[in-house]
Amino acid sequence: MKPFTAFESKLVPLPKNNIDTDQIIPARFLKTTSKEGLDKNLFSDWRLEPDFILNTPRGQGKQILLAGDNFGCGSSREHAPWALTQFGFRAVISTSFADIFKENSLKNSLIPIVVPADVHAKLFALPEDAVVKVDLARECIVLPDGQEVSFPVPAFSKSCLLQGVDELGWILNKADAIAAFEATHPAMINTLA
Repeated sequence: MKPFTAFESKLVPLPKNNIDTDQIIPARFLKTTSKEGLDKNLFSDWRLEPDFILNTPRGQGKQILLAGDNFGCGSSREHAPWALTQFGFRAVISTSFADIFKENSLKNSLIPIVVPADVHAKLFALPEDAVVKVDLARECIVLPDGQEVSFPVPAFSKSCLLQGVDELGWILNKADAIAAFEATHPAMINTLA
């Protein structure tokens, strides 16, 4: 993973509520443990329609997906944030996310940004060329008119994302401290005998 830095992007609007993980990446594509190539199957069934947003120039090369309410509901699958990040998205903005999708996203370099309903509506009303800034370090997005909107991120997730490490990487970064602690404690002997 790369350290997460502030970025600016136009929005890809997807104003549909209750988009579940099987719509994001259908179950038939979950036979892999690799993240590579999942972008080709992102919203696979919807992309059969030529005018679906990801098939249009407006849906290409952007880093922020603007989704409807309750994004990522349904079954737990890390493949959903994998497919979104492989397509180029670094953030999804919604009024709410399914808890498991939100956690999977934070562990896979995708920022789930929760905004109030009025801000959500304002974002959908922006012109196609509008640019929004995502600043994870400050936990805010900046709208084209300069309005800053805060979004919460758990401190541990934020730290990992800013460092560009996952949970295992965070532990490995503490290897010296762990070794020093273990050196001060005698080896444990089976105490159940």
